[in-house]
Amino acid sequence: MNSETEAGTETRAGTEVETEVVVVGAGPTGLMLAYELALAGVETLVLEKLHRRVEQVKGGAIQPRTAELLESRGLLEPLLKRVTPHEPAGGHFAALPVPLDCAPWRTRHPFPIAIAQGEIEGVIEEWATAAGARVLRGAAVWGVESHDDGVAVAAEGLRVRARYLVACDGGHSTVRKLLGLPFPGSPGTRQAVLASVRLTSVSASVPRQIGHMSTLLRQANGYWAMLAPLGEDRYNLTFGRTDPADDIDTDTSDTVGRQEITAVLHAVYGEGTTLGAVENASRFGDATRQLEHYRTGRVLFAGDAAHIHPPLGGQGLNLGIQDAFNLGWKLAATLRHRAPDGLLDSYHDERHPVGAQVLHHTSAQRALADPNPSGDVAALRDIFVDLLRLPDTNRHIAGLTSGLSLRYPLPGDHPLVGGRVPDVDLVTEPGRGTDAGTTRLSALFRAGHAVLLDLTGAVPADLRLPARVDLVRAACADDLGAAVLLVRPDGYVSWAADASTAADGKGVRAAVAAMAP
Repeated sequence: MNSETEAGTETRAGTEVETEVVVVGAGPTGLMLAYELALAGVETLVLEKLHRRVEQVKGGAIQPRTAELLESRGLLEPLLKRVTPHEPAGGHFAALPVPLDCAPWRTRHPFPIAIAQGEIEGVIEEWATAAGARVLRGAAVWGVESHDDGVAVAAEGLRVRARYLVACDGGHSTVRKLLGLPFPGSPGTRQAVLASVRLTSVSASVPRQIGHMSTLLRQANGYWAMLAPLGEDRYNLTFGRTDPADDIDTDTSDTVGRQEITAVLHAVYGEGTTLGAVENASRFGDATRQLEHYRTGRVLFAGDAAHIHPPLGGQGLNLGIQDAFNLGWKLAATLRHRAPDGLLDSYHDERHPVGAQVLHHTSAQRALADPNPSGDVAALRDIFVDLLRLPDTNRHIAGLTSGLSLRYPLPGDHPLVGGRVPDVDLVTEPGRGTDAGTTRLSALFRAGHAVLLDLTGAVPADLRLPARVDLVRAACADDLGAAVLLVRPDGYVSWAADASTAADGKGVRAAVAAMAP
């Protein structure tokens, strides 16, 4: 039952379906999780309330760390064919006019990649279904029951029984509401509009190409706005009022009409900018909320269903995809009875602090990006711009917003443990999962396995490893800081050692047993 046609027929018939994992929500987070689970051989069903993918341009930036993770699964190359044309530009913090420099973090992707969220979803869904995941559209969930040994989900005449449910159904999560879980935080204070438009004429103030965000923002006549050219006559328009008293209530869902968009275009870009068509438009707010627990029995939460924050710095989509990378292999190991005690709970332990950090710095960005700042805020912005021009400060903020500086608090005293490994060039020997020749570290993770990378031949030849741990013996011109590294399926180092420590095999075996991918 892989096709949408078959799925629709079964839904109308009121079919009962059994699966190992049911994922609610076919956005980037839900689809990425479905792909991760399918790679691990887990039967996965995705339920999506919408009948078709929303093509609105939103969540349109892949941050450097997310790009690295997508490349590790082979997904980045097909995505790059769909990018929005733009000149490379560093990321931003609160739209301040200093590009963030990710080069010191040794990444092959130092710039955010502009691509529409619908394109991202399309590629990931294609790969997920090819790997065996099923996606049912037009399947709005209206009932969830969680038991000690599984979950039951009711959706549009369909009843699904699964061992686990993962809610990836957005900031207004139906699953979260059905379970009565509080979503503590702060309500929104401002509202803005995101619209995909076509312009029949443009003034000289309309940008001709996408650059750094600070160069796209304009403010005039009570509005702030940003036009991002997408090619031909298409633009992505984001706008709001400079005075929050003029914003409509952030809890309303008023439609966005041509008259409102035309008024903004004329106010900010002049009468010479003419609206041709509105392809789609919606309002969004800047509320800040986070679930207290990402797991409730057999139900887990990821993406916006677990956390929402001001949409500054292009964090939301990336935070959700990285949630999926962290959760996928852990849930698969749990289902296959390979997981040590506490592995599934470590999803919350590792990702909740990351989400809290993003909520924290996007709240700071909201204050700094205020389009109508007080004198104190304006002074703070000036100081912050000066700080961002200092290499150490820029590096810190770049690592924070890109995800490149993320370190998980994993056990072990080696300085590499918990962090990512740069995507270095390797010369590999033939082995399980690899051929002899030149490759890159990222290519070793295509199958979603953990990798035991032996750079000095220290690992004993007779060492037996689980099926989902690939031993790769390789030479590397770069100094990675260890002779042997055990890297989790999500690309973070769980154990590292010098050659003498790895030689007897005991440390390796203990590290693999503790991780159990």
